[in-house]
Amino acid sequence: MLKKMNPEELDMAFQEAVDKVNNHLEPFPADLLLRLYAYYKKANNNEDDPNSKKPLINAFKANALFQVRGMTEPEAKQAYIDAVNTYFLYRK
Repeated sequence: MLKKMNPEELDMAFQEAVDKVNNHLEPFPADLLLRLYAYYKKANNNEDDPNSKKPLINAFKANALFQVRGMTEPEAKQAYIDAVNTYFLYRK
């Protein structure tokens, strides 16, 4: 069973996951990017509307944000960490 992280540990693990994504050179699957986008925005309490110049991209981003609307910031951070760890564990 995993030990629950305290807020400082969660923030550190979240930042490490963000850095891992930002430093990764290969493209990520689109569905993962949308989930990471939504988790990141929710984790940082950023409720700004998507602002892409392409309406279709805004629609996908808005849908991703809609799907995480009930999450707390700590839950979004943990979901981001879990998604990143799962991707790097199982990628080919």
